[in-house]
Amino acid sequence: MTESEQHPLLRVVHDARGVVTLTLNDPARFNALGSEMLTALQQALDAVARDDTARVVVLAAEGKAFCAGHNLKDMAAHPDLAWYQQLFAQCSRMMLAIHKLPVPVIARVQGMATAAGCQLVAQCDLAVAADSATFATSGINYGLFCATPSVPLVRNVPAKRAMEMLLTGDFIDAATALEQGLVNRVVSVDGLDAEVEKFVASILQKPRVAVAMGKALVYQQRELGVDAAYQLAGQVMAVNMVDGAAQEGARAFVEKRAPSWR
Repeated sequence: MTESEQHPLLRVVHDARGVVTLTLNDPARFNALGSEMLTALQQALDAVARDDTARVVVLAAEGKAFCAGHNLKDMAAHPDLAWYQQLFAQCSRMMLAIHKLPVPVIARVQGMATAAGCQLVAQCDLAVAADSATFATSGINYGLFCATPSVPLVRNVPAKRAMEMLLTGDFIDAATALEQGLVNRVVSVDGLDAEVEKFVASILQKPRVAVAMGKALVYQQRELGVDAAYQLAGQVMAVNMVDGAAQEGARAFVEKRAPSWR
């Protein structure tokens, strides 16, 4: 494994397989998404987007909390509309960078994820949580409806479940998050890395181009009506099918052998 130039709040590690692990490293502030943390994440995600060797991103965190969202102390110290608009716009850009990244992003959730931290989990393509992890969109408890966290939340969990989280601010446990579709797997803390690695290993066996096309298509068609979604999906499949990886996969199927994509 190699570590890139380090930001004090974000540890970036690349391995030889193309797996990029981004670790939030501000445990004293529960890995809050202040402007500096958001900048570090944006830079790291932009670098992954430019890196043709990147295959998977794992988003992890140090300490007891995965991410506590925005820092309310900082927000209270800046009672200015323009400051708040800048902060939330910066956060939305980072979340959209995850959404638009051509490789899957897996959240490795070892602890509490609240408000924009819960948003971060929902925004990732896959999520593995420790059985002790908890989740909440708790801004409403402080007079702030979690509006931006609601965007990926309602695209992950049923509407009434999402509204319950958003209107009450109550925590849900990992088992409930699994039941509602916010996370894919729940394991013991000791089993987190092994469970994340199962997803990583499976994704690495697939051609990068098909994964990238598929991720983009899934999110794009979700926002369309069914007719337009089918039209777009059919076009993407046709383009995918003429790509060399899919042609090799089809030949391998016919010839009853494993495909060779490298």
